[in-house]
Amino acid sequence: MRSLYVLLLVAGLTQAQGPRSAPQPATMPPPIEAPLDIPYPGMMHLEVDATDLDHRIYHIRQTIPVAKSGPMVLLYARWIPGTHSPDGPLHNFAGIKITVAGKSVKWTRDPADVYAFHVDVPSGAKALDIEAQYLTPVESSQGGAAMTREMLRLNWYATAVYPAGYFARQIQVEASLKLPEGWQFATALETASTVRPVTVFKAVSFETLVDSPVIAGKYFQKIDLDPGGRSRVTLNVMADEPEFLEVSPKVLAIHRELVRQADKLYGARHFDHYDFLLSLSDRLGGAGIEHQRSSDNGADPKYFTTWDTAFLSRDLLSHEYNHSWNGKYRRPADLWTPNFNVPMRDSLLWVYEGQTQYYGWVLQTRAGFLTKQQSLDGLAGTAAAYDVRAGRTWRNLQDTTNDPIIASRRNIPWTSWQRSEDYYQEGLLLWLDVDTLIRQRSGGRRSLDTVARAFFGINDGDWGQVTYTFEDIVRALNAVEPHDWATFLRTRLDETTPRAPLDGLERGGYRLVYGETPTDLAKANETRRKVTDLTYSLGAVVDSTGKFTSVMWDSPIFKAGVTTAVQIVAVNSIAYDGEKLKAAVKATKENGPPIELLIKQGDLYRSIKVDYHGGLRYPRLERINGTPALLDDILDRR
Repeated sequence: MRSLYVLLLVAGLTQAQGPRSAPQPATMPPPIEAPLDIPYPGMMHLEVDATDLDHRIYHIRQTIPVAKSGPMVLLYARWIPGTHSPDGPLHNFAGIKITVAGKSVKWTRDPADVYAFHVDVPSGAKALDIEAQYLTPVESSQGGAAMTREMLRLNWYATAVYPAGYFARQIQVEASLKLPEGWQFATALETASTVRPVTVFKAVSFETLVDSPVIAGKYFQKIDLDPGGRSRVTLNVMADEPEFLEVSPKVLAIHRELVRQADKLYGARHFDHYDFLLSLSDRLGGAGIEHQRSSDNGADPKYFTTWDTAFLSRDLLSHEYNHSWNGKYRRPADLWTPNFNVPMRDSLLWVYEGQTQYYGWVLQTRAGFLTKQQSLDGLAGTAAAYDVRAGRTWRNLQDTTNDPIIASRRNIPWTSWQRSEDYYQEGLLLWLDVDTLIRQRSGGRRSLDTVARAFFGINDGDWGQVTYTFEDIVRALNAVEPHDWATFLRTRLDETTPRAPLDGLERGGYRLVYGETPTDLAKANETRRKVTDLTYSLGAVVDSTGKFTSVMWDSPIFKAGVTTAVQIVAVNSIAYDGEKLKAAVKATKENGPPIELLIKQGDLYRSIKVDYHGGLRYPRLERINGTPALLDDILDRR
C-alpha cells in the first residue's frame, strides 16, 4: 500500500511540474592525433628577438616546413618538464599570424584543447611562416618577471609552436636569439655562429631545445667548476649589479667540490657538458628548474657576498644538479611523455623529487655549502614540520604527488591540513629511513650511495633517457640489500598516520627534541625571512608587520579563531613587536596567563585570548648515546 502511495505521489509531482527538458551532450571534436616516433620532414626555424626591454616582450618568427597540403595541427607546449603540471603559459602567447609565401592563412583554436591550433595548409605550400609575441609579466601580480633592464630568462617552449603527430625528439629545429647590445648569455645549446647581436645555435631536436633555456644579462661571469675535467661544467652567473658577481676563493672551492662529490656518488655523467644558469636578483622572478645539461637557478642577489653570515638558497644548486641523474636521465615511466601535450602522471615524484631532495641535502653538506651541524639543524626543522602536519591523518604521502596538477603551486589557505608537495621533504625523511636501514642491515658495508651508483650511474656518457617504475626501484634496493622493500615503501607511501617517518633519525643516532631557543640556522632563517617563527608553540609564523603568514591546523592560535588574513595590532595591550610576542609566549609556561591579542581582519578589530601554556619550543636533534652515528657518516665528505 505504501509503495502505491509513493508511486502516486511521484506521478502527481511530475504532472504538477510539467515536462522537463533533458539535453544530450554535444559531439566532441575529434581528438588531436597522437604522436608517433617517426622523423618530421624538414627543419623548423625559430627566431626570438629579446631586445624590447621597454615592453618586456619577446618577438617571434618561426618557419615550419610542410610536406603536404590540407589539415594540420600546431601545438603550444602545455605539460612543462620540471614543473610536472599543465602550466604552459599560453595566456601570454599573442599576436599569432600565419602566412604562406606572404599570403595570410587562417588558423582556428581547438575548442576542446585550447593548446592546439588547426591550420588548412594551402596547395603547393612548402612552409608555414609564423609571427607572434610572448608577453612577459610587467608587474608582480602577473607572475615572476622574465625580463628586466639587466637580465632575462628565456624558456623556448614559451616562444614556439610545433607540429602534432610526432615525438618531440623527432622534430629538428634551428633557433636563434637576438640580445641587447653588450649582453652575454649562457645555455646548454651549442653556438653555430654569432653576428652581433644575433646568435644562431646548432640544430637540435625540439625536445632538446625545450630542455635548454637561456639566461642573458648585462653583468655576467662564467666560472669553470671542473678545470681539466672529463667534460665542461660551468657556473654562469648574472646579477642585478656587478658587485654581486664577486666570488671568494673559499666559495668557489665549495662549488667545485659539489661537482667532485656528485662524481663520487654516481660514478657517471649523463651530459657532454653542463651549465649552471644562476641569476642573482630581486628583480627577475625566481627559478629552480632542472635540465639534463643545465639547470635554471634564481637566488638572492647577495648569494655570494654574504656567504659567511646568511644561508641563502644553499641547497638549490645541489638539488638541481642531482636531477641530471635522477629525473632527467633516469625518469619515472609515467612522467616521461613523447611530446609536451601528452599528460604527465606524477606518481613517482617521491623518487624523482624526494630522493633528489635527500641527495641535494647530502651533497651540499659533503661539498661544504653547510656545515654538518647546520645540516643536522635543518633536518630537525624538516622532521618537526612533518611530525606535526595534521593533514597526514587524512591524506597519504602518495597522494601529494598529484599536487602539481591539482594546485599548480598556487598559495593555499591551510597547508598543514591540505598538505602540499610533501613528497619533497617528507620524501627526504623516507629516503633517510631507507639509507640508515641499509647501513644497519649490512653492518655499514652498503648504503643508499651503493644504490645510487648502480641505478643512476649506468651507461656513462649517455644523455638520452632511461625510464623506471616502482618495481625497478624495489629491484634496485633488493640487489643491494635484500628486504621486503615493496611493503616498506608502500606502507610509508599509502598509510595515513599522525606521525612522520622518523625511524631514520633514531637509526642514524639522533632523536628529535624541543628546546626554548632556536638553533643558529633557525635564527638566521628567521632574520632572512623577517618573521617570528612560533610554529611549535602557538602554531604560527608572523611577519615583521604582525601579519600571520602561516597558521597550523588545530594549533592554539587556530583554536583562537585566527587565519593568515589576520594581523596582530597589540600583544597584552602593547603595540605588536616580534620580541614582545615571544616574551608573552615564554611567560605562558606552565600556569602563566593566556596571551591577549588585539587583532585586525579587514575592517574588524577584536580581542582574543590564546590558551597556551607550553612556552617557547624549537626543534633540534639530540645525540642518542651509545648508538652508531650513521647520520654523521652519511654527511661526511667522500
